[in-house]
Amino acid sequence: MAIMRRAFLVIGTLAVLMGLLWVGQGLGLIRWPASSFMLGDPRWAINGSITALIGIGLVWFGARDRGRGK
Repeated sequence: MAIMRRAFLVIGTLAVLMGLLWVGQGLGLIRWPASSFMLGDPRWAINGSITALIGIGLVWFGARDRGRGK
């Protein structure tokens, strides 16, 4: 199960980072790439927030102690 925990941590971290990027682009705070269709579109700020929250949940699930008497 250690592989699954690592997978949750990696996927969750990537989801948080991607979600924060989408929030920044949707709010117009991050103007990269310059030709992105997501720039200044509030829908992407909402989508990014949801993605980041899911990522936080995955990181929490992967990092929590399962109480196996370590």
